[in-house]
Order: sequence, then structure tokens, then C-alpha cells
Amino acid sequence: MARPDRLVLVTGTGTDVGKTWVTVELIGRLRARGVAVAARKPAQSFAVGDATTDASLLGAACGECADAVCPPHRWYPVPLAPPMAANALDRERIAVEDLVGELTWPAGASIGFVEGAGGLRSPIAHDGDSLSLVRLLEPDLVLLVADPALGVVSTVRMTADELGDQPLLVLLNRYDEGDDVHRRSLDWLRAVDGLTVDTDLTAVTDRLTALVA
Repeated sequence: MARPDRLVLVTGTGTDVGKTWVTVELIGRLRARGVAVAARKPAQSFAVGDATTDASLLGAACGECADAVCPPHRWYPVPLAPPMAANALDRERIAVEDLVGELTWPAGASIGFVEGAGGLRSPIAHDGDSLSLVRLLEPDLVLLVADPALGVVSTVRMTADELGDQPLLVLLNRYDEGDDVHRRSLDWLRAVDGLTVDTDLTAVTDRLTALVA
């Protein structure tokens, strides 16, 4: 199936920064503007008994079944990085090129989101991570979801350095204008590092809409 008009890879500065929540929210906002959106999760791990998985949340947001978002054989019911979960389950090794080759897209998608696992260098395969996905997929944009708490300048800088010239948009999720650390970190990333940093989903939605205008 054809690749979407624009591909956005979503990664984070670590786990629990809200990547899936942000992606689900962006999908809803874009669809409300008439933008055709799809999402894919090349591999997912989760705890046994989880009522929902990332794939089910993403699928519900874009109107597809969870199995279309993440192939069933890439579901790993152990809360570890996918290759570690595969080892724990005595499943076959995961090759990053296979994950990329398994991505399929619905016809007519204007924006396709690919969500990685954990941070940029968190392993998603035995031989690769989300940085490997960036190199293989060559997305139009990497959306980096970051926690604005103390230390965010370092984690964002390290991710930006790894990405090099790859177009990057940083979202400080859960940003609080009244928090001095949040505010000073935002100012530093913009003024000193020259990064494009947003703090709300409306601004990110506007940028993504402009990608397909």
C-alpha cells in the first residue's frame, strides 16, 4: 500500500512521557479538520491484563482495528522493551528491517504516524531502535515528546544530536507556564539551542496541518 503523503515518527525522551496520549489527541484534532490520518506501532509490549494497549488506543483514534496498527505477532505481553519481551517469551528475534517491511497503510492517508518504543535509543528490535526507524523510514518529521521537568534540556539535546539534520519538532508535554523550571527550559531550548519547541497540542496540530496544506 502507498505511503502516506507525510510521515511523522513519534518518539520520546523516555518512557511515560505521554507519546501515545499525544498521538491520539493529535489524530483526533487532525481528523476534526478533515485530514486523513493513520497510525502504526511496529511492535508493542504491555502487561498481561492491560485493558487497552497502545495499538488499541491508536486504532480507535483513527478508526482502524488494533491489528492494523500493530500486527498481532508483534504484540508482546511482557512490560519490557519489545526485544527483551520477545526473549522473555522465547519468541523469535526481531529485526528492525522486518518491522519496517511490515508497515502497511490505508489508501488516501495524508499523515501517517509511526510510534516508537520508549526513547529514541530504546530498543524496538534486537538490532535497532527508533533511531534505526528514522534512518530506514526517512520521515518528514520527528515529533519528540518530552517531560518539561528538570533535566529536559539534556535529554532533548541528546536526542537532537542523534537525529542530526532530521526535521525535528519538540513538544513539552504537560507544560506549566507557572513552573519556573518549565519556563526557563523552554526558553533555553528555543534561544540557545535554536530548536522548534511547542507546549500545546493546538500549535502542533497547526504545524502538521500545514505539512499537507
